[in-house]
Amino acid sequence: MRKKILFKGPLLTRSGYGEQSRFALRALRSREDLFDIYIQPLKWGQTSWMFEVTPERAWIDQTIEKTIAYIQQGGQFDMSLQVTIPNEWQKLAPVNIGYTAGIETNKVAPIWLQKGNEMVDKIITISKHSRDTYKNTHALAQNTNTGQQFDYTLETPIEYVNYPAKTYESLPRLDIELETSFNFLSVAQFGPRKNLPNTLKWFVEEFNNEDVGLLLKTNIVKNSVIDRETIYKDLQKFLASFPDRKCKVYLLHGDMTDEEMHALYKHPQIDAFLALPHGEGFGLPIWEAAYSGLPVVATGWSGQLDFLTDEQGTEHFYNVAFDMQPVQDSVVWENVIIKESMWAYPREQSAKEKMRLCYEQMTNEETRGTEMIALEQYAQSLHERFTPEKQYEKFVSFLEEYSDAAAISDDDWLNEVSDIIKEYE
Repeated sequence: MRKKILFKGPLLTRSGYGEQSRFALRALRSREDLFDIYIQPLKWGQTSWMFEVTPERAWIDQTIEKTIAYIQQGGQFDMSLQVTIPNEWQKLAPVNIGYTAGIETNKVAPIWLQKGNEMVDKIITISKHSRDTYKNTHALAQNTNTGQQFDYTLETPIEYVNYPAKTYESLPRLDIELETSFNFLSVAQFGPRKNLPNTLKWFVEEFNNEDVGLLLKTNIVKNSVIDRETIYKDLQKFLASFPDRKCKVYLLHGDMTDEEMHALYKHPQIDAFLALPHGEGFGLPIWEAAYSGLPVVATGWSGQLDFLTDEQGTEHFYNVAFDMQPVQDSVVWENVIIKESMWAYPREQSAKEKMRLCYEQMTNEETRGTEMIALEQYAQSLHERFTPEKQYEKFVSFLEEYSDAAAISDDDWLNEVSDIIKEYE
């Protein structure tokens, strides 16, 4: 008998959690013989909503309508899958699965441990880094009755599933023409964690007087005209400090489909990918660049190591050295990024050396051919290791083990479910 599963996540947003939600939904839909799916869509901060009209979007809209009608009739669910940060997990069904991107630092907030232990039966995350950080975090707790302090850790089972590699029969032609002969690509939101100010500064300083470009696909919050103008002015102000430079920085802003993004990675004028973040739960743009066959210059810590190293531990990227230091005060986010946590600070000299090494190896006639063959072979291995079918099967397997679980003894989850319809009435 199919299990009625309530899927709760920001699957219609252009965000990391949006991509994560769509992967999870596709995994569920790969086994509709097991799951009768219902959907509660969430917002995700101020990020944009998706606009494409596709068969998948039509199915999602129909399923949302089905969900509203079902709840209005007093319908109940066998399971819930909640794609969000652990702070927001709730008991919505007899069995609840929390699916989170995890954390980009080396420690999760104590409330994540509490929510993970109290609200869900299983936790799934997106990388070994996220799983291990969640699993290995310790907090000091206090017994409310005795006042005795004790070590508090995650007790709920936790696993991880990486994203699949995407393939397309054809890709659109992008109307992009770059004036420089060698070009790095960076794809990142313009926030503190992505470390873009240093990325820009170190790039310009290293290639100041050379025919090299950096194409920056970015935004601050949304893909609006105001957002673009703000970034454009900020870039102009920064680059004014280098008036005689020969290298160029290009700004790419606005909504792009998955096909257009993959066409960007495959663009004949894009030669390498550059990413110097403080930390990643997984690093989706880095991942897409790697399985598209681009050489990657990246910080050697956090979620991206799941795919920038192979199953034997061999590195397949230009590994930028780093120092682990406390997160900046400006990024502390109550109950998410805690002051006591640390993340990676890429070293300037190492970043410049790795950019230079990548440039030299990819422009030298003697080394370029060998490097291109190695990149193509590794990209093919990533497609074979991370097929959609394999990743869907792995994800579903973590839900199947709870499909026959008995109902919980209390009815708190019924009250939670009765509230979710209020936004849509």
